[in-house]
Amino acid sequence: MNMLNEELGRAHSRALLADAAAHRRGRRLVLARRLARRAERNEQRARLHLARLV
Repeated sequence: MNMLNEELGRAHSRALLADAAAHRRGRRLVLARRLARRAERNEQRARLHLARLV
């Protein structure tokens, strides 16, 4: 019985670690998309600024 409880505990821990890893990957993807949009906006602003100077 003790072995079964230990195995269930390990399985639960593995599941929690997998969920946490998936959450981190999702957060990194959201951050990457946000930074890409910010870079695109900054690039557009720079182009507009340059166009006004010329």
